Amino acid sequence: MCIRDRSVIYPGSFDPLTNGHINIIKRASKSFDKVVVAVAVNSSKSSIMNIDQRVKVIKKIFKNNNKIVVDKFEGLLVKYANQKKIKTILRGMRTVQDFEYELQMATSNNKLDSTIETIFMVADANFAHISSSLIKDIIKLGGSAKEFIPGAVESELKKILDKRK
Repeated sequence: MCIRDRSVIYPGSFDPLTNGHINIIKRASKSFDKVVVAVAVNSSKSSIMNIDQRVKVIKKIFKNNNKIVVDKFEGLLVKYANQKKIKTILRGMRTVQDFEYELQMATSNNKLDSTIETIFMVADANFAHISSSLIKDIIKLGGSAKEFIPGAVESELKKILDKRK
């Protein structure tokens, strides 16, 4: 009998974590035994929250779900996946433009390590319009993003931005 590891890595910068991300994570937890939300250090993006703040707030949101593990990583995703002994990567897609980018990343990851598979999950229609940059703009301009992100994320973002003033 072959027992397969039914774990998946859902990587991203999650700056900030949106309701769309949460939807993908919850849906993935129904299909996998473990979902590793892997928060990436991404120096090419302008972040509001540092990586430890992002990890902390995501852990807070999923504290009651033992199938969801929050971690952070830096460097190549395939190296991280091999360290964790997980062979499946999950990527969420909202638009056709997302697909083009994600296909390029999946192909590159497969060239780096052919044992790792990437699967795609299409965003629920209720969340397809939400992007992290939209959220950041709303918060920076003093608006409420409660329709797009959890309250814990919004209060953390506002706290950070208030300190910067």
